[in-house]
Order: sequence, then structure tokens, then C-alpha cells
Amino acid sequence: MANESDSGRDRLYQAIARRLLEVFASGRYQPGDRLPTERELAIEYNVSRPTIREAIIALEVQGIVEVRVGSGAYLRGLPSAAGQAEFNVTAFELTEARLLIEGEAAALAASHITDEELDTLGKLIDEIARENERNAGTEDADYQFHLTIARATRNAAMVNLIDTLWSLRAKSPESALLYAKARSANVKPVVDEHQVILDALRTRNPVTARAAMRAHLSAVLDSLLFATEERAIEEARKLSASKRARYAQALG
Repeated sequence: MANESDSGRDRLYQAIARRLLEVFASGRYQPGDRLPTERELAIEYNVSRPTIREAIIALEVQGIVEVRVGSGAYLRGLPSAAGQAEFNVTAFELTEARLLIEGEAAALAASHITDEELDTLGKLIDEIARENERNAGTEDADYQFHLTIARATRNAAMVNLIDTLWSLRAKSPESALLYAKARSANVKPVVDEHQVILDALRTRNPVTARAAMRAHLSAVLDSLLFATEERAIEEARKLSASKRARYAQALG
């Protein structure tokens, strides 16, 4: 059984994905078969549900698994004999890294940020709210908010690092897919969380600023975990209601 503390060449979700590929190759499941639920797989492999979700998404990106909203994950096929499964940065890994790095960036920025930069952050929070209302799926203001804090550290390496982490959201297929699922589930940047960060920076207290940023990104991790579940539940409810309506019409 896998363990959350295992170490080795693969990251844990990759090890689970490779274990699943071995199971698929054994013939236990045929193309079109529904796979066990996340909960069942988490118990079988003794890992967390986020780890299972990362593994399934990695296989989905490569066309090996198909995830049907409200139904579950299904085996589509196996990689070609000449091909090897490839893995990129997942949304969970990316957000975990952001939590560690941007938390320290906020602490450093608290000691150097100017009144002008604080005003800019306030305007960006207003723009985040407007982007949410437009429901266009863009998060430019959110990106600029975090990059402004990075610049306030007066550390070019920190700016480049945080900018790179943000760019990985779109460049890594696994990460891009989960963020797309989150947007489909109506998960958006939370204005109040950004306001708490701004208020913390206004205190010029590194400890307070670090805590506010880490709390925000911890909430982002939670939203990524539950977003697809909420979407699946809602789609299942809609499907159930539609079926009930058809049955009622047929009996009427």
C-alpha cells in the first residue's frame, strides 16, 4: 500500500497514477468500465482523496481516463506501447508552493510596501469584484494583486518566482484542467480574503501579513478539492429532477 510519507523518484500522486496504469494493463478494467470512487481508491491505496484526484486528473489529461460529471471516472484506454505516461505540476502542488512562498512574500512586503502600493491593492480588490460579476472566467486582477505584493518585497527573485508559479496555472495541463473544473463549478477569487490580506499589510506587521496570505491560499486549496464535488452533486440533482419530470409526464 502507498503511504503519504513515501519518498522516491515519483511524487505520490504519480506513484498512484502508475499503480492505476498497472491495474489497467492487468485487464482488471476494460475500456468503458467505471472506476471505483475517489473515496474507495483512497482507502485501497491508503492515501488522501486529493492525491487520488491528482492522479485521476493526470490520467484524464492524457486521455486514459474520462471523468463524467455526476457519474464518475471511466477507463478510456491505455497509453500506446511506445508511449510513457507523463506528469506535470498539479493544481494542488502549485497552490501548496504558493502558500509557502507567497506567505513569506507577504511578510517581507509588510515591511517595505508603500502607501501608493496599498492603494493599488485596494483598487485591484474592486476590480476582482467586477471580474467576478462579469463571470468572464478571467482572473487578471487577482494575478496583479499577488504580483503587486511580490514587487513590494523589493526582491527581484521573489517577483520572478511568484510570476512563474502563476504562469504554471495555464502551462501545466493538470493544473489548467483542475482550475477549469473549478471555474465551471463557479469558484472565483474571494474578495473578502483579499481584503483581509490588504488590511494585514496596512498594519506593517510581517506576522499578520503572512498569516493572512497563508489563510487565503489554504482556502484556495480547499476550494479546489471541493469544487468538482459540488459541481457533480449539482449536475446529479439536475439529472434526477429531469428524470422525475419525464416520469411524471409519462404517467400524467
